[in-house]
Amino acid sequence: MTNKLIKGLVATAVLAALAGCNSSDDDTPLTACEAAGDACTRFTVIHTNDNHGRFWQNSDGEYGMAARKTVIDQIRSEVERSGGETMLLSGGDINTGVPESDMQNAVPDFMGMSILGYDAMAVGNHEFDNPLSTLDMQATIAQFPMLAANIYKKDPNTEQVTDERYFEPYRVFDINGLQIAIIGFTTVDTPKVVSPGNVASLHFTDPQDEIHKVLAEIEANETVDMVFALTHMGHYADGKHGTEAPGDVMLARTLEQGQLQAIIGGHSQNPVCMEGDEYADFTPGDACKPDIQNGTFIMQAHEWGKYVGRADFEYLDGALTLASYKLIPINLKDDEGNFYTQEIEQDQIVIDALQHYQQAGQELLDVVISSTDGKLEGDRDRVRSEQTNLGQLLTRAYGDWVTANFEPTVDFGVMNSGGIRASIAPGDISYRDVLTVQPFGNDVAYVTMSGTEVQAYLANVAQKTGGGMPQLYPMEMIVHCDAVDINPDATPVDIVDIQSLGSRDFNLESEYTFSLINFSASGGDDYPVITGHDNYIDTQRSDASVLREYFESNPSIKVAEYAPGDGGHPVFMRGGDIVNSCAK
Repeated sequence: MTNKLIKGLVATAVLAALAGCNSSDDDTPLTACEAAGDACTRFTVIHTNDNHGRFWQNSDGEYGMAARKTVIDQIRSEVERSGGETMLLSGGDINTGVPESDMQNAVPDFMGMSILGYDAMAVGNHEFDNPLSTLDMQATIAQFPMLAANIYKKDPNTEQVTDERYFEPYRVFDINGLQIAIIGFTTVDTPKVVSPGNVASLHFTDPQDEIHKVLAEIEANETVDMVFALTHMGHYADGKHGTEAPGDVMLARTLEQGQLQAIIGGHSQNPVCMEGDEYADFTPGDACKPDIQNGTFIMQAHEWGKYVGRADFEYLDGALTLASYKLIPINLKDDEGNFYTQEIEQDQIVIDALQHYQQAGQELLDVVISSTDGKLEGDRDRVRSEQTNLGQLLTRAYGDWVTANFEPTVDFGVMNSGGIRASIAPGDISYRDVLTVQPFGNDVAYVTMSGTEVQAYLANVAQKTGGGMPQLYPMEMIVHCDAVDINPDATPVDIVDIQSLGSRDFNLESEYTFSLINFSASGGDDYPVITGHDNYIDTQRSDASVLREYFESNPSIKVAEYAPGDGGHPVFMRGGDIVNSCAK
């Protein structure tokens, strides 16, 4: 990589018409390549991110790798005819999302990506939802490199960080005669959102620091025309990342202009289509302008293969121009079931290769994972008006899982009753039953608060009715509706006693950790929004997958052990009556 490249390569965008290089519109100005002819080099980057197990189309016939391949092949053919070449990149998070993939360790997803011809992927945080042995197996299936410059091995004897990376930091690709270095980065938040044991042997460095090191390595060892980053860090408009680790915008701003030409990202799972520093009001099929920060193009294609991103680049006299950019919807439908754009035919090769895995996944949904000696009560009229054994089981399952996999010991759990969608009948329990009870794919989360904060939080949620009616475990809590104000935004209440796990008496000066789902933490069912709390963690593991693990670990459920009020707690009383709510 020459100094001329670092100091002088400036990316400029020509995005107004979203037209290709060979427009027939006489009113459209010539692009750099059309004006320069053979002196210009064309290439196209095709990209997706956050696949999350969606190798197959959904029940409405949307997305799926078979339709994705049709679009990718069409782009490749078009680009080749115009004298260009393509590369196909993924922003990571191939793992975790739908049971058909989860129960097969994402094997069909990595096989599908190999069939589609991916050139490289960033390593996502969800790649560590399983032990490293599973990730190593996936790497053997993938016929493309997994890139992550900021993940280092630890010495197994001393636990000290070594100089050896776990993955390739970068790879140089020859694209139509251009040498393009692709550097991989993974969010530094990864150890916070996966089971610590899965990453205990690894160390994650800050990408904003690591990129300077990698650029120096490329400078010393390679001759390249430009550098792209392939990241799983997230795009946050104007760099405002909140409690998340800094993402792509801050990475671009870390460097001198001209050092990094493009970032192809993932993690935040949003279509990066901008109007100034804000996200555009984007509908499938609309024009899309990617972000540009410090001369660096930043792109992301939402999630699940809903879109294929297409970036047509032109390179002339050391300058890179983005001639056109679009997000191509993959059989997305509106609320009335109509395709936003023309229906895309599914590629038969992909269908034939992955059909077996889809069928096997469906069969695995009916494998018995546990049993219950009585009904686990989730009927709407019961669970939304009183504590039930299924509500107790859910909050216990999520709290136990957080305690087992993360540092804090969970003191209690909160679950909104609207998130419990069915009962489980006596007898065998399958994963399909789990998905009937928890169909929304919410994440299990947890937060540590002071006693004063906990008291205010519970004073608020204790008054919810309907879908907001809280299931609480394990505690003894009595709310007096005629007492003093605790939360100025809530009806006057007084929580006179909370006995947390292990009969730990409640103290305003102590700290407590409780589990919940991210839907509630984000304000769902009118719960207090706590996602901005300094000690809030979204584990990014779905409630259904955690519940499945709980049933697998407890193959014989005895409903008496989950009866509300058993053993003195949990007891949740409002106005002295466990059924009736406080008057509003």
